[in-house]
Amino acid sequence: MFGAQLYDTIGTGYTATRRTDPRIAARIWDALGDAGTVLNVGAGTGSYEPPDRYVLAVEPSALMRSQRPPGAAPCMAGSAERLPFDDLSFDAAMAVASVHHWPDAIAGLREMRRVARRVVVFTHDTSDAGWRDRFWLSRDYLPEVTDLVAGRPAVTELAGAIGARLEPVPIPWDCADGFFEAFWRRPEAYLEEDVRRGTSVWSRLGPEAERRVVRDLRDDLASGRWARRNRDLADLDEAELGLRLLIA
Repeated sequence: MFGAQLYDTIGTGYTATRRTDPRIAARIWDALGDAGTVLNVGAGTGSYEPPDRYVLAVEPSALMRSQRPPGAAPCMAGSAERLPFDDLSFDAAMAVASVHHWPDAIAGLREMRRVARRVVVFTHDTSDAGWRDRFWLSRDYLPEVTDLVAGRPAVTELAGAIGARLEPVPIPWDCADGFFEAFWRRPEAYLEEDVRRGTSVWSRLGPEAERRVVRDLRDDLASGRWARRNRDLADLDEAELGLRLLIA
């Protein structure tokens, strides 16, 4: 499942753990430059929409649109691959943690490039051979994530499609946004149902893999094995786990 179909299925309660982290937001908003009008593509519930500019959101999932808070930017149904706007209608177009759900990411990025003078995309680099080993959850507990990215365009290919540069975005240890890698220094969080329901990985891999990870992680935390294996994380304030900004 992709896009609207996926989030109409799993999106209930999404806002319980997914919210704007101010440090990541600062990076995204700075990349928007002096844009006064912003199109947010694959906007979800409205996280990371800049409050000081005019924003119009596009989101294919009716369930996600229904969870946008009062006062959020106006939001219309639509998909990245077919944006119903004239060329250069916006100063900037942004997409946050949604490109990997688009049926055709390259087409969607080119549409953003068509309708806006600047494009800012927050996504994940899975294009190098060691990406899976950067994060202990995928390395030690969820090797199946490799299958989820098989056939997906590399981040360098995404950047090349719109002439974007790539910037790394480190994840703070106390990240407020509960995306998949956010709790890299807080492993107990992955035992919580709400945390797992806030990311699509678990639904796409299925209940058997999820139950196995919860069981194995709980055992490793209780025995101290997780702490011994990941002792190098204890004093880090932030981690580089492959999150990237594409800026064009």
